[in-house]
Amino acid sequence: MDSGYDLRKKFIINTVFILLIIFISYVLLKYGISIVSPFIFAFIFAYILNKPARAISTSTRLPHKLVSFFIILIFYAVAGIVVFLLGVRLTSTITRIVSMIPSIYDKQIGPLLMSAFRSIEEIVYDIDPAIVEVLNEGFTQFIRTMGETVTNFSLRLLRSISDIASSLPLFFIKVLLMVISTFFIAMDFDNLVTFTRRQFSQQGNKVINTIHQYIVNTLFVVIRSYAIIMFITFIELSIGFTILGIKNSILIAFLISIFDILPVLGTGGIMVPWVIVTLLQGNISRGLGLFLVYITVTIVRNIIEPRIVGKELGIHPVVTLISMFVGGNLFGVVGVFGLPVILSLLVHLNKAEIIRVLK
Repeated sequence: MDSGYDLRKKFIINTVFILLIIFISYVLLKYGISIVSPFIFAFIFAYILNKPARAISTSTRLPHKLVSFFIILIFYAVAGIVVFLLGVRLTSTITRIVSMIPSIYDKQIGPLLMSAFRSIEEIVYDIDPAIVEVLNEGFTQFIRTMGETVTNFSLRLLRSISDIASSLPLFFIKVLLMVISTFFIAMDFDNLVTFTRRQFSQQGNKVINTIHQYIVNTLFVVIRSYAIIMFITFIELSIGFTILGIKNSILIAFLISIFDILPVLGTGGIMVPWVIVTLLQGNISRGLGLFLVYITVTIVRNIIEPRIVGKELGIHPVVTLISMFVGGNLFGVVGVFGLPVILSLLVHLNKAEIIRVLK
């Protein structure tokens, strides 16, 4: 029987070992994936395009490598054209909007603020005329500071766009590596898979097959879960915008519900600026209505997202919420979706008795 000292020693060793594994995994996921990301995406695209290439090759009796080559060529040509056109349009639109921000402030927001301040001065004058001069000086300084802040913010955004443009060479190198790797992997996909499987034992291949099937099914489940969330958000926004009498309410609700999938920005990325601008324009009732719609959508999403995603993935809503929060802070957008999937995979492997982590 182990003594108390031996038990404590074993506990400390196991704890240090687990923490070391967690630290190494974090470093690999945080920095290693970024380095090998072109090859990861190349394998994913090759895997996806392999099935249609095989089907066409079987039906037409053309060589599999030839069919894979042309399918990948067509895929990247279409994707490249679409990304290029969207990128050019998006960049020009953002640049135009950002350059217009100071003008919008000077012509619309500034005068609205001055009008609001004058109303406050009139109220204060009836109470104590001596305070008006102090308020007037403070308001003038506030307007000047706001103008400088808006201008500096606009300049910072424009510089950020320039910084993104300066990082394009490295991005294009990664894209080129990804494209070339996709061709090589796709045209020799079966041999690569066979070679990789030979490096593992029969039990190892069984684990790989289990993980592969579960990840494929889980990705479908995650997509379905967020499609449900997006649909619920769309219904809420459509009802709210229709009640407020907003033109093209259905179309606007659809666009915002798509934007809502992004965990960093979400509905607030559009609704909050919209609410602020509407209130500054003096339309208090519509501004408050939009704010109420935004609060409702946010509360409902925060309630249903862990439940829907957790239920589909087979993990508790609280665990789902914690994993999404931790994943988002550690790995960004990828972590929000990825960490719940990894936890779900661990639970599945534990239930299948492939690994023993949980009791």
